[in-house]
Amino acid sequence: MSKARTTRRIGVVAVVATFALTGCGGQSPEADAAGDDTETAPLTVWVMGDSGANLEAAVEPFTAETGIAVDVEAIPWDNVNDRLTTAVASGEGPDVTQIGLSHLASFLEGGALEDLTDYVPDHPNLDPANFPSAVAAENLNPEGGLYSVPWVSDTRVLFYRSDILAEAGIDGPPATWDELRTAATTLAARGDGQYGYYIPQWDAPLPVTYTWQSGGDVIAKDGTIELDTPAFREAVDHYLGFYEDASVPTAGDFDQTAGFISGSAPLLVSGPYLAAAIAEQAPDLEGKWGVTTVPSNDSATSLFAGSNLGIWRGTENMDAALQLLDFLTEADTQVAWYDATGELPAVTAAFDDAALADDPLAVVYAEQLQDSRPLPISTAWDEANKAVLESLNAIALTGADKEQTLTALFATIEEINAR
Repeated sequence: MSKARTTRRIGVVAVVATFALTGCGGQSPEADAAGDDTETAPLTVWVMGDSGANLEAAVEPFTAETGIAVDVEAIPWDNVNDRLTTAVASGEGPDVTQIGLSHLASFLEGGALEDLTDYVPDHPNLDPANFPSAVAAENLNPEGGLYSVPWVSDTRVLFYRSDILAEAGIDGPPATWDELRTAATTLAARGDGQYGYYIPQWDAPLPVTYTWQSGGDVIAKDGTIELDTPAFREAVDHYLGFYEDASVPTAGDFDQTAGFISGSAPLLVSGPYLAAAIAEQAPDLEGKWGVTTVPSNDSATSLFAGSNLGIWRGTENMDAALQLLDFLTEADTQVAWYDATGELPAVTAAFDDAALADDPLAVVYAEQLQDSRPLPISTAWDEANKAVLESLNAIALTGADKEQTLTALFATIEEINAR
């Protein structure tokens, strides 16, 4: 761990300890000094997954400065849609919510979020210009408005075992599609149970990123879904080629972290979370692996994922909620979150901090973020993307006829477009 990261983490712990000793809770220090019993209503915040404890610690400085208490509720990712449906129906949601980009379309179509457009002049941290071009306002708000702001970035990069590549006579990580396929075939020839590359069978965005890398898109100019294109077909051939070469595992439960650490899958595309897992589970591999931008075809475009923050429509704590979003989108706050969790900042300026600028892994992530894109924000696309993945896996894993399967897929897409 870097000295800067250690120092920041100690700082967060110190703030938490101070609050535990002083018992400030949701009341401002100024109110304590004056004997004022008035407290600002606590903000309710939904955070997804297992980040609840980290967020509670992260917002302690906010409470210290503003006197606004924050009640954090962690929602398991699997329960997000159910909680959203219930909250929209009842009209009783949180004040602020984290929104995974894969769920953003559902939040928008449910009318769950406040439009923040008119608040940007007084809260410049929410200005879309502060964030990477990949998440420009129009990409996240297809119908207009500004219903959320980026909070955590996530992009996919190529992980490689430099020691294993060297042993196989491969000079460095593959930089192009052709180099990747050749390297994967060479590495798979090491013997039984050895592969060259890993394709997650659950990774619906992967065929889309291959389409982008082929110079195409999955959305036509008129806004409809369009897959029957040369770029998509080239992406399909690339995807299926690894199975044809027997250079990727076919077991659906293959563990990418274990496969990378053991060396059975020494090349794979994944997010920063994998780096944290490798460092934690296999510290002995330090110096034997690295990351680089994804192999290119026409481009080296990767996926922009991550999560946003939004304010629940109808909140009675609008001013306090805006203050919290201001705080969470400060560059310093974003760097502290990276130090505590390993999740990448969404604010461009945060990457200038030494904690990231001096981290070789973060430098690669930052470079890849300059050529990354989010998936279309549309529940129709969510349905279509599922159909794409099911079709490609049917061809790769069960021997389904390629042309017949693609013809059926294109027909399904037309049905989705017609709704």
